[in-house]
Amino acid sequence: MPQDYSIGTLAQCTGTKVQTIRFYEQRGLLPAPPRTEGGQRRYSEDHLRRLAFIRHGRDLGFSLEMIGELMELSEHPEAICKDADKIAAAHLSEVEEKIRRLEMLRTELTRMLDHSCEGRIGECRVIETLSADTPMPAPKQSR
Repeated sequence: MPQDYSIGTLAQCTGTKVQTIRFYEQRGLLPAPPRTEGGQRRYSEDHLRRLAFIRHGRDLGFSLEMIGELMELSEHPEAICKDADKIAAAHLSEVEEKIRRLEMLRTELTRMLDHSCEGRIGECRVIETLSADTPMPAPKQSR
């Protein structure tokens, strides 16, 4: 007989908050589970697998939209994986852009602190740098 889970047990098994599970249901990432006569949701092994897929995708930084697309693709095992590769490549590009921006941030913070002083705020390189009219470029909008 297949295992079924209450929402609390499913949350505990996957390390996901109950509210997050309900959110994933509302977004269509998890199908609505059947309910008992008393109205309690009962989740299946398929729900557990899908939730694990979502969690792993989120841990890797994929957006919910990307995860939805990947889940849709996973339901067609006979299809070629080119579309999944495109989604992963787009995400990798976003990650590389974030890394580039973080490296710029590290360089700027290091430069600020290389000239730290023991003097007064009026001579403080951190305050001087933050007051400058040369902000870092705005981040690109991600998918």
